[in-house]
Amino acid sequence: MKATNQNGNDLQATLPKDLETKEFLEKQRKILLDLSDDITQIRDKNDLIVLFSSRIKNLFYFKHTIVTLIDPERTSYRPFLLDPMSSPIQTHPSYATLVDSDFPLSGDFIEAVLDAGKPVLYQMEDVMDLPGSPTFLRINYERGIREILMTPLKSKNETMGFLHMYTDRPGSITDEFISIIEGIAPQISSAVTNIIKNDEVREKEWMNEVLLECSIGLAAVRTREELSDAVHATLVRFNLLRGFSIRRINSDHETMTTYVYDLGVTNATEAEITEMTQGQVPIYDGLQDRVLDSSIPLQVNVDAEIRRGIASQYLFVWKSMGLKTMVGIALRNGDVTLGVLWLGIEQANLSLLQAIGSQISIALSNVLAAEEIVEREREKTFLLGFSNEVARVRTKEDLKNAVFKVLSRVVNVKLAMVNLIGDDNVTLKPFMYDRMLFENALEQFDALVAASNTIDEPIAARVLAAEDHVILKITEELENCPNNPFVQLWAQTGLKYIFAAPLRSAQADLGTLWLLTDDPKCELLQGICSQISTAIANIQANEKILAYKRMLEMENSQLKEQIKRTYNFNEIVGSGPEMQQVYDLISLVSESNSTVLITGETGTGKELIARAIHSASPRKDKLMIKVNCAALPANLIESELFGHEKGAFTGALERRIGKFELADNSTLFLDEIGEMPLEAQVKLLRVLQEKELERIGGKTTVKVNVRIITATNRDLEEEVKAGRFRSDLYYRLNVFPIHLPPLRDRRDDIIPLAHLFVDRYSKATGRKVKKISPKVLHELTSYPWPGNVRELEHLMERCVLLSTEPMIREVYLPNKNAGAETASMAMLGTLEDVERIHIIETIKRCRGKLAGRGGAAEYLGMPATTLHSKIKKLGITKRQYLAE
Repeated sequence: MKATNQNGNDLQATLPKDLETKEFLEKQRKILLDLSDDITQIRDKNDLIVLFSSRIKNLFYFKHTIVTLIDPERTSYRPFLLDPMSSPIQTHPSYATLVDSDFPLSGDFIEAVLDAGKPVLYQMEDVMDLPGSPTFLRINYERGIREILMTPLKSKNETMGFLHMYTDRPGSITDEFISIIEGIAPQISSAVTNIIKNDEVREKEWMNEVLLECSIGLAAVRTREELSDAVHATLVRFNLLRGFSIRRINSDHETMTTYVYDLGVTNATEAEITEMTQGQVPIYDGLQDRVLDSSIPLQVNVDAEIRRGIASQYLFVWKSMGLKTMVGIALRNGDVTLGVLWLGIEQANLSLLQAIGSQISIALSNVLAAEEIVEREREKTFLLGFSNEVARVRTKEDLKNAVFKVLSRVVNVKLAMVNLIGDDNVTLKPFMYDRMLFENALEQFDALVAASNTIDEPIAARVLAAEDHVILKITEELENCPNNPFVQLWAQTGLKYIFAAPLRSAQADLGTLWLLTDDPKCELLQGICSQISTAIANIQANEKILAYKRMLEMENSQLKEQIKRTYNFNEIVGSGPEMQQVYDLISLVSESNSTVLITGETGTGKELIARAIHSASPRKDKLMIKVNCAALPANLIESELFGHEKGAFTGALERRIGKFELADNSTLFLDEIGEMPLEAQVKLLRVLQEKELERIGGKTTVKVNVRIITATNRDLEEEVKAGRFRSDLYYRLNVFPIHLPPLRDRRDDIIPLAHLFVDRYSKATGRKVKKISPKVLHELTSYPWPGNVRELEHLMERCVLLSTEPMIREVYLPNKNAGAETASMAMLGTLEDVERIHIIETIKRCRGKLAGRGGAAEYLGMPATTLHSKIKKLGITKRQYLAE
């Protein structure tokens, strides 16, 4: 055979033409043994490159070699091992793109290799233009390559990748060459597998080293500067890092501010640095809220986010700085979200960054806690001095002097006005103000002071409705309310914000406090507000007592007379006007097929009403199917509702009929509909609209005739506004709403319900309890029943069990005996009910104060933000803890 390699193909020149001769087979065996020995010594990619570029090239002629691997999904393959020094295409403009590309595992070219299961020799001009052929074939051809030998690499009888061997000399890849490559292919496959494993081990060792150094560096962090240095020292290990910033969530929980940053190698201008580090950025801009909601780091393309419509200025600053890809990591410490870590990095090990983010979160939390301790101590000292001054206040004039004195010591905070609610509980009258603050608009100020203002004035109403305070950005208020005279007046001062807070003492609104500032220090100003409230309450003690008396008289005069009526709903107890309205609605809707939405607090009997509607409907002969949307994991709710086919997912061992099909020609009751995940809401809406469904994993549609009744204790309109519930589904469900009043609004029904439950549990337990003492009845009708009918039922069950005589003489209400409160509450319903009761009672003991020293959050051992979230989640209203 003609020699084709001047340096190393002597073997090809001396091999006999007869491949079956003993001499040839012996030489081939020796070559295979020698190469196999060499392959066993391979530990990394460089060793494998040497095997091809030196060892095998000394035996046969070829131009260059690469190894590609098939991805885990077996849809594509991509380069794994390259020999750029030998490759004729390394100077091609597309080379960098090629070596970082995925090629489809389809098309005549690659499918033939997979089907053959052994080396396949191609002439480049025959395959480079076949349908689905990869682009690298033509590019190699353009650089002189004429033949390619494709050899499948297998692991556990499955093709894991391919060995590509290219030559620019037609005919140089001989049968002998192919035979040798086929012989060593299994060893090369094993070597590639070992290289992958070794790379994984080295990667894990490097990750552990980085995490250890990160942990050591961050453990000693105590200040913001130390945090910045430690984060930089950790992240500098990532060669492609182009800078980082940590944004901290501000006290308004709507914006974030840069806390520490390092712009790295970016060529940022002064204007860009100022924009990145000084301004406030919105949380809910479509990008940062996605990062905060994600449990893993998010890698985002800057241009793609801009095209999506994200309008936040920082995106355009990133782009102007040359940052193309950013990684955002939510920083959390336990249940508290602290902010976001942004990294300018092109390629990222997201699992490693997540672990680093967790450690940075702890360090950031420690630094913030240390700063907060220092700030709180300073504020405590400040407020203690103010408290001492307020304690000496006896007149309104004394209070004015004390307030002006304390505010003079707070940087850039000015008193705009204190208004007090008049005796009519409507009028707001000026109590104190700093007239000279408005020296540029004195005429306008005097006119507002002289005018008759009420608590219904839009901004005043917002303040009085707030839990503690409201921060108003004056420029935004000017845009929203350009004609509001108060906003126009505030704008004249040149200050940025209004800190507005309701003045309250115990459960009563006293008035409103308005402070102008450039930097609203909320907790400090709230502390000042609380002291002012206390002082005003002391001054107006007699007025407060009279106002409370009038409130009680008004409540007594508004008691509704009991209306008796016989109802067809035997299981429902209630004869007051509130329940009368419910019965009327049930009667109107029962005979129809209309969708019903039942709303009301937990424990008000929503399921009972649903069953009453079903029982009075034409579908009553079939069982009503119930689904508790809150009790099902998000990944199972679709299967529960719509069913699944065998093999649809892991664990789907057989076909399962969903609740919709079970409820065909009957009623489906979706309890706690507000807890349904958004992705399930989409499918539910489709079924409601089209009256047909597809089981998970199925291909055919199933027609269903189902009447839908839903129930929730959430405010779905608010959920829609918050983006947690689809508006189109809400409108579809809210065809016929029925609201169930809480038990505290049905006090006439408490005694009949109590007797019903006593009779029921007396029979169930075999006890002979028949009566309830007047004292107990009085206590029952006086209790606010935050857990509603369910709480009453469980309480009466307990009373029956504990009673030793025919009459119940003691009732175990949560607020009756503090020592027994925990045990009593445990009997009153679900964990959510118990938590609601506990929070309400704690806020009552704190006289309605939620945050700050002596507030409910402090007694409950949780941040004020967490308490606010729980109040919103549990549906607790101010009336529940301020009405008594």
